[in-house]
Amino acid sequence: MRLREIAPEVYARDVLPLTAPLWAGRRSFEIYVAQTLETARSAYGRRHYRTLGLYDGSTLLASFKRYERSVHDGERRLRAIGFGAVFTPAEYRGRGYASVMLAAELDRARGAGYELAYLFSDIRPQFYATFGFVELPSRSLTLRADALPAQRVRPAQLAPGDWNGVRRCFESCEPERSAGFVRTQSVWGWIAMRIKHGSEHAAGHQFNLVVRRGRGVRAYVLGARVPERDTYAVDEYGYADDDSAALTPALLRAAAGDLRRIEGWLPPARTRDLLPKGTTRKRKRSILMMAPLRPEARGLLDRILADRNGDFCWATEHI
Repeated sequence: MRLREIAPEVYARDVLPLTAPLWAGRRSFEIYVAQTLETARSAYGRRHYRTLGLYDGSTLLASFKRYERSVHDGERRLRAIGFGAVFTPAEYRGRGYASVMLAAELDRARGAGYELAYLFSDIRPQFYATFGFVELPSRSLTLRADALPAQRVRPAQLAPGDWNGVRRCFESCEPERSAGFVRTQSVWGWIAMRIKHGSEHAAGHQFNLVVRRGRGVRAYVLGARVPERDTYAVDEYGYADDDSAALTPALLRAAAGDLRRIEGWLPPARTRDLLPKGTTRKRKRSILMMAPLRPEARGLLDRILADRNGDFCWATEHI
């Protein structure tokens, strides 16, 4: 058995027909394939994204998507590897192939100098715990939309030309956080592409707002309106400065419109303080797990585990 890279076109031909029932969601199979290939061919994908499989000769036994990111921990930068879409065809399940595959990739990453591995688990987190992955605080927040002020903020729909302003807002908030995922220009392109795809929400439609100041952006909110659940599902928000931060609750209220609830992952520390208390509960899906590959990452995991004020990352980092 050998672990080797799968070319995007081969992955689309051999793996996507099997995984579509799990992860295509509302998308047609043709759109699911096209968006997966677009990810692989993007600026981020060409440098930091791969599809790999465990083979016995020419037989594919298991596969996964590999994402490369950096994590800032104070002044330090840690190289991280992310696992997504871990999959074993039905006829090969129960034989330990996924375990062999993950262990081989973790060994490779450790030898290549990566300090950290991460994933988001929807089922059986205990399976990943056997490889050293630790379950981190993964929570959801629910608010009544009418608990937020209905202040007039004159929001506008996010336009392609707003992304640089959104990036500046995000970067102005990052110094408030001791650690988080680093976003390079190619990562921002990947995030914008995934939002365009609308692949992260199984229901509703993407609804992203900004408050502009001249040609810049003062504040933004990314998410989806889900009328069938009477909910606005928020993925992320940010602001340019303290004065703009005060606009965030009203911007979220505007995004919800006539919907009764606002839901989302518990915002990271400090940004969480902008919102009223609401209801917080543990998420059952997209549970963040990390594994330290080198001693430098152990202290970061201990601090994340001790932080009760917010989740480590926004939903936009999900893979």
